[in-house]
This record gives sequence, C-alpha cells and structure tokens, in this order.
Amino acid sequence: MPYIERTFDRFLADWKRDAGRKPLLVKGARQVGKTESIRRFGRRNYRSFIEINFVESPEFKSIVQDGYSARAVVSRISRIAPSLAFVPGGTLLFFDEIQEFPDIATSFKFFREDGRFDVVSSGSLLGIHYKRISSVPVGSKTDYTLRSLDFAEFLAAKGYGEGYVGELFAHMAERRPFSAADLALLDRLFLDFCILGGMPEVVRTYLERQSFEGSLDLQRQIVAAYRDDVRKYAEGLDQARILNVLDHVPVQLARENKKFQISKVARDARFRDYRGCVEWLRDAGIVVPCHALHVPELPIRANYDESRFKLYMADTGLLVSMLDDESQADLRANGNLGGWKGGLCENIVGEALYKAGADLVYYKREDSTLEEDFFLRTARHLVPVEVKATNARSKSLRTLIASERYPDIAWGVKLVRGNIGFENSILTLPLATAFLLRRQSSGVREYPVPAAGGAQHELQYPASGIRLQRLRERAVRLIGDAVPVGDLLRPDDEH
Repeated sequence: MPYIERTFDRFLADWKRDAGRKPLLVKGARQVGKTESIRRFGRRNYRSFIEINFVESPEFKSIVQDGYSARAVVSRISRIAPSLAFVPGGTLLFFDEIQEFPDIATSFKFFREDGRFDVVSSGSLLGIHYKRISSVPVGSKTDYTLRSLDFAEFLAAKGYGEGYVGELFAHMAERRPFSAADLALLDRLFLDFCILGGMPEVVRTYLERQSFEGSLDLQRQIVAAYRDDVRKYAEGLDQARILNVLDHVPVQLARENKKFQISKVARDARFRDYRGCVEWLRDAGIVVPCHALHVPELPIRANYDESRFKLYMADTGLLVSMLDDESQADLRANGNLGGWKGGLCENIVGEALYKAGADLVYYKREDSTLEEDFFLRTARHLVPVEVKATNARSKSLRTLIASERYPDIAWGVKLVRGNIGFENSILTLPLATAFLLRRQSSGVREYPVPAAGGAQHELQYPASGIRLQRLRERAVRLIGDAVPVGDLLRPDDEH
C-alpha cells in the first residue's frame, strides 16, 4: 500500500538534524500511523534500523534485567537477537508497543548520556501506563503526540498540496470569497474527509479503490479495537463504565444540550464515580473534552470548569461509524452535515481545532440562552467561534461582541456551509477552513501601532505574504498605543 505523507515526517527529519536530540517518545491512539511512519523514517535514514515490538516479541521484556544503562540494554538485546547490528552513530533503535513494557522508558536517560544510538519509542495508552514506570526520565526525552490525519494531510494525499492550502489561507486572510466552482470543490473534498475521517488505513483504502467501499467496516473494526483496549488495559477502573461513556458520546452530541451529562449514562450515575472513565478515554486519545468557561474572558486555562464539558470523538470518521443507520444515510446520500442537531458539525470543528493545538472550551450562560461553541485567542483578545450548518443569524455571537460585559471579545468567527464574508465584526468562513483557524487568529506579525490619529497601519501574514492596510481609526482609538497588531485584526476592517 502507498505511504501517506504526514506532518510527522517533517518533525522526524528535524529531530534527526538536531545535534542535541533526546530519545523520542511518540504517543497517540491506536492505528493513527505511529509505527508505519517511524519504520519508514528509520529504514530511509539509518544504516541499521532495529525494531523491537513488545507485543509480538515479549521475550525482549527481559532486556533491563541487568540494569537500564545503554550498554546493559544493548548487550541483552544482542544476546536475544545476535544478528542485529548496532552501528555507533548510524543506528535507530525503535521500541514499539511500549504500553506493554513501559519500564523501558527509564533507560532513555542513559541512552541520551551514552549518545551512540538514537532511540524512538511509541505506543498507545501511554498517558495511562506512565504510572507504572519506575523512574520517569524527566528532561531526557522529547514527547510527540500523533493524531489521525487532519484535513491538510488528507488534501495532500488527494494531490492538493501546500499550494492549495496556502491559497485557502490567502482567501481567509484577504477575506476574499471563493468562486462558485472553487467552493464546490472544497465542499466536496471536505465532505469526503468528514465521512472517512483521518485513520490512515481508512484513507489509504479509499485512495486505492477510488471509492468508499469497505471504509465503514474498517472504521467499525477500529472502534471495536478501542473497546478491546478498555477490557485489556483499564486497570483499577470499572470497564463497563468506560464503555458506557464511550457509547454515549454520539448519543449526547445528538441532544439539544450537548453538555455531557454523567446522569444520562446510567441510573444514579455520579460525576465522581465516572470522572476517571472520561480521563481514561482522553488519555487513550479516543475522546476530546471541551470544557465550559466560567466566564468568556482571558486567561482560558485558568477559567474553565473541569466538571462541565462536552465530549467529542478525536476522529470524526469514527464518530460517523457509530451513528444510527438513518443518520449515516442522510450524511452519505445527502451530504447533510447539519443533521443530528448540529452535533456532527461541532465534532468536525472540535477535531480540527484540537489537531491544530487549540484548547477546546465553550461557554453557556446559565441565566439565558447565550451559548458559544468554541473560543480561540489572539495575543490580547478572546475570539468566539460559532458553528452553523447554514448561514443563519448568530444572536449569541453578536451579543458577545457588542456587550461591554465581555471586554476581551472584539470580533468573532462563524463557520458555515457557505462562502467567506464579513459584517458587524463577524468573519464568516466555510466549515472546511476550520483547520486553519488557529493560524488565522495567531499567524500575524506584531508591529507597534501609533496613537490615535496616526498614519495607516500594516498587517502582514507570514504564511501568505499578504499585506492588509488598516484604515479604521476607530480600532486605533479604542485600543491605544503600541499593542500587538494581531489583536487589531477585526473582520470588519477594510483592506
């Protein structure tokens, strides 16, 4: 099967070029492509690539019996497999499936000090199994979390490379609508991605067959493997409770109130009894919590309630495979992303923001209908993000922007099945561009801004080289002197 290029490949190349590189620990959910990418990298870049899989070859669990030093571990490996060649300066030692033997991570410190061999390890459920490691090598490793393909990687696999993504971003930065033909193409590609998700095997099969044949079966097999992991690895927790939480993710996203309610999972269920179950699924990379803000203001991480959250699947394609047959038929036959009470659209955007590295938070004001789906931030401002299946009015978004009650909010984003537009400080963007939102809100160079009445001001997006002229004195008057230009990015400004 052909290999699908990943952003992770560039990270691995940069890691190898770093003279001070540490042992690399790659985390991620099952079947997101960790082993395939590392194996390809090792075989292409090292004279000797040594792969030890602790599931397939459990006899290697004895390699630390003589200690954790690099010399002791290498000696034990060579005793078990004498044909392996350890070439100083030219060997990559790959420990795979280390959730089966997390104790091997203690040796990373000593491999770094030794310096003769590069070490990469990977496995699923690592956040859970770290508790079993006798000595966590703090400062002696580099961590990387690999997720399933994002939309940019899917586009590249389809033949739409960085130039195409750059053009999408240019449209966003200039606030320039797409042509009807370009928007139709983008929408069609995005719908395919939403149905398939980003699991490499699913995407690869789709590309090979040029059809969706077998994709649903593959997705359901992956979900079944997740359920098997719960039964195999969930130690000290009620496995049935974890599975109940997983099964209720699509059920509760289909409700009008999408806050995940433990009381709906089982009769007499209480949050304190199920909190560990949610954390287990999060640490396994299967679900992504979106926490409720106490108030929509900065800073985000000091302002959310850990007991109130929504739960999204980390891969929308897997969520689609868990839907009822009627909802699946509506999506596949009619392309209806807005059915299912908007839960599918929210998961799509939540996944995109999560994969871009954003904190997932929402806001629901208890004494009114005011509610906002997500928030991003610039250097100084909080940016509400509203998800709409159609280009409907956004009462909550307008209220947050206009009210003096929310001084950290100056503008907002509305994601729709439609084109680019801006009006009343609301930037409207196609749902398909959600994966670029974080770059949109933070990818602006900072320049000093003169006091009110000064000359026009220039914004520049590094990724696209597009220059926007700020002509609106109102923004300067309101914000004042010498603030980051990124905070002055207001969608209603002329360019």
